[in-house]
Amino acid sequence: MKFIIQRDRLVQSVQDVMKAVTSRTTIPILTGIKITATTEGVTLTGSDSDISIQSFIPKEETGDEIIEVRQAGAIVLQAKVFSEIVKKLPTDTVEIEVLGSLQTVIRSGKSEFNLIGLDSEEYPHLPQIEENNKFQIATDLLKAMIRQTHFAVSTSETRPILTGVNWKVENGELNCIATDSHRLALRKSKVEIANNEGYNVVIPGKSLNELSKIIDDSHDLIDIVITENQILFKAKHLLFFSRLLEGNYPDTSRLIPNESKTDVTVNTKEFLHAIDRASLLAREGRNNVVKLSTIEGGIIEISSNTPEVGKVVEEIQSEAIDGEDLKISFSAKYMMDALKALEGTDIRVSFTGAMRPFVIRPLHDETILQLILPVRTY
Repeated sequence: MKFIIQRDRLVQSVQDVMKAVTSRTTIPILTGIKITATTEGVTLTGSDSDISIQSFIPKEETGDEIIEVRQAGAIVLQAKVFSEIVKKLPTDTVEIEVLGSLQTVIRSGKSEFNLIGLDSEEYPHLPQIEENNKFQIATDLLKAMIRQTHFAVSTSETRPILTGVNWKVENGELNCIATDSHRLALRKSKVEIANNEGYNVVIPGKSLNELSKIIDDSHDLIDIVITENQILFKAKHLLFFSRLLEGNYPDTSRLIPNESKTDVTVNTKEFLHAIDRASLLAREGRNNVVKLSTIEGGIIEISSNTPEVGKVVEEIQSEAIDGEDLKISFSAKYMMDALKALEGTDIRVSFTGAMRPFVIRPLHDETILQLILPVRTY
């Protein structure tokens, strides 16, 4: 194998596939990146057997030559070393050549590295996915939907299914739900589905997080293909495979209250900043809990009291308070995560009593909601 490639394109692709490579694998060859050169271009593959990422660099794009392939072939190189090398090479082009017995030479300007490669035949094959059932979504929308839900997945392995985001597709709508049983994030959107198929799968939160780092904020459509145990995201020169989590996701629809006793409408930014300041003292204690009380004149009081540190009281003017007076305590971190995920300048928080879950929604937007369970304080 021998080819010459633009360094920038190689660095970008290496960074993308590195997101799937882990040093903690039981299969030694997966600590490497597979590089395959053909007459069409060069493909890089990284995998940790849960996530696999394949990035393709075409020979030429819009008339510019990116790669000159002199001899087709394939090799697996140690990912960590290879990625460090390509980032630090001195010139704009890189030549990669595989000599006998998997010796690989990387040349750039006056710099030359010799690496010992691994046999590409031993690298596991990527899942073969029949692309009969697929739907499409705009890349920037997908990125937003991941950002607005994935933070609420559980980090505990006691209920593995909750470490994923539940994706339900029915009647041309995609519903994304994440919960760790103390809070819940939901986002829905219309999607293009060819044959009106329905799906109900759980995608690991970690996979979605890595995917959102790679895809760009464009309006380009991304293809999504779902099978029994894999999901494939297919962008222009990128394939991103993830295994799905096994098991049934709990029915979360019953958690979301239909009625409320107190509705508070407030400016998102002001509310977020007040909770952020109140949590400065709460964080020093063990629980990071802040208290919210409604007082006369549409004022909301946010306070935190940590005996060994001190106390803080914040007051903000709401735009409206409807219903009963309220005192409630909750995790400042959960509330800040939820507020950062919501888009819109004003939000409505609907409470159904001091010990019931409460719901936060942007005004005039039914596609997104955040739910938080309050904390008992005695």
